[in-house]
Formats: sequence, C-alpha cells, structure tokens
Amino acid sequence: MSSTVAVPQHKLSESPNSRAIEINDWVIIASTNPISSASECDALQASLGFPLPEMTFGSNYLSLEHQPSGWKMVFDTHNALKCVKKGELGEGDGGVKVGYADAWLKSRTDPGTNLPLPVTVTAKHYDWTYTMTYPGHHPDSAPDIELPSSSIQWMDADQDNPSHSIPLSELTRPDPILFYAEIPLFEDELHDNGSSNLLVRIRVMPTCIFILSRFTLRVDNVLFRTHDTRIYHSFTSSPSLVIRQLSGWEAPYDGVKRRLPSRNDLTPLTDAHFIAKVLTELPVTESQQIGARTRWRGLRTKVEIAVLARD
Repeated sequence: MSSTVAVPQHKLSESPNSRAIEINDWVIIASTNPISSASECDALQASLGFPLPEMTFGSNYLSLEHQPSGWKMVFDTHNALKCVKKGELGEGDGGVKVGYADAWLKSRTDPGTNLPLPVTVTAKHYDWTYTMTYPGHHPDSAPDIELPSSSIQWMDADQDNPSHSIPLSELTRPDPILFYAEIPLFEDELHDNGSSNLLVRIRVMPTCIFILSRFTLRVDNVLFRTHDTRIYHSFTSSPSLVIRQLSGWEAPYDGVKRRLPSRNDLTPLTDAHFIAKVLTELPVTESQQIGARTRWRGLRTKVEIAVLARD
C-alpha cells in the first residue's frame, strides 16, 4: 500500500528559473524560462536552418544524471528541433498537406477553371508540422574526458522479462510526489491550420523516476499524431537500469472527431491528453499500422533499456 512507502532522503533546491532534486545518487534539474527573445530566436534559427515555432522556449531543459555511473540524459529545445526534417520530405517522414491544399491546387489546375496558376510556389524546405521522434539525448563529453557512461548503450528490452517494462500499477498508485515539473519546449499554431507542441513532464516518487515527453500534432481536417517518449527508473532495480519506451500513433482527423464526448463541443480536440487517449485506445492496426496513411516511420512501440550498474 502507498501508505507504507518509505520516503527516501532527498534534497530539493530552487532558483528563479529552475528546480532540482537530489535523490538516491540522482541529480535532476528542470529549467523553465520565458519564451526566447528575438535575438535568441535569431541565433537558434540560424543554427537550425529553418523558421522556429511561434512559441520557442529555447532555454528550457530537463536533465538527469546518475552520479555513480556518470550516465546523463537531457531533453532540451535545441536538440528536439534538430529532429525536425530539413529539406524535401521523403518516404517515412510523414509529410502532411493542409486540408484545403488539394482543393486549392485543383481549383488552379482544373482545365475548366478561369483562375490563373501562380507564377511560382515557394516550397518549405523543412517539415512545417515540426513532427519529430525526439527520444532525449546524451550530452557529448569533452574530448579529453572519458565518462563512465560512454560504455552504457541502449539495448532492446527482453519482452519476457518483467523488469524490462514500465509498471503502470506503480505509476497509478497514490504515492507522494517528491518532485514534479512541466517543461514546455515549443508550440506552434501552424498558420491557423492546427497545433504542434512538445511538452516534457517529470515525476519523482519515493520508489521511482518517471518522465513523459509528448509531441502532439493536430492538422485540422487532416490528422492527429502523437509521439511519446517514456523514461522510467526504479530505485530498487537490480541491476540498476533505465527503461525507455518510444511510441507513435496517428489517425485521420474525422476518426478522432467521431469519438468526441459531445458532437457540439470541439474543445477536446485541442487537448493533448484527450488526443493521446483516443489514439492509444484505437486498435493497433488503425493507429500504428494504417494511421492516416502517411507511412510515418514513427508509428511503432519500441522498448529499450540502459543498464547503469550490474550486481
């Protein structure tokens, strides 16, 4: 029972733009800052080579470090946006056209139309939906420093080993939350054609660490798409290991809309939690195989582990 869960010794600290917890050999820092300034956006855009989302939180990040092994993982805006496809989209990139694009094009190419064709059409040399499968990253070490974590690699989980899966029963227990943070990395309204955003959440409880990094895409009248990165570590795991689950789903816009609690209330279609709930409750054949027929490579569920220390 959760009432018998012992709370381990831990230390909390806080500054104007960050909060941290030190617990069981882990140091976790969540930094939340205002939207990037114009000069910061200019520098980041120059580095990435494509226009930034309307709301870019370039200084936000979540970092966690296992001190005995030196293993460190970070979620931040710059590295997340590096995962957006630049250049022409190809097979597997999940390219999306807005709902009225085909009708717009047909009205200008139909032999019977009197509307003139545009002289030029400028193509976007990046994925305008900011679709990504960002799983977090490991910061590069200095060339002259050999981190112990350099030999720690992600490997496929053993499906027959219960310790290689995230225990949902533990995460749904009403255990005390010792540390919680929400770290927005970016949000964009796609020129009023929908919404694209990436939000990272972390919970530290007496028995474990749990992170959910969720990318949510809504393209009005076209599709919904979600990509989740879940990170889990049990303080009592033996050997000490981290579990990472990568999952992607999508479905046509109307398929999600039909599952609204009320046909006259479209508000849930702007709620990332509602969208994810609908997508994950659909049959796998619909949400991770057929999807919205974009052939996006992110449609999958993959579980992997990183062993931090062996007994």
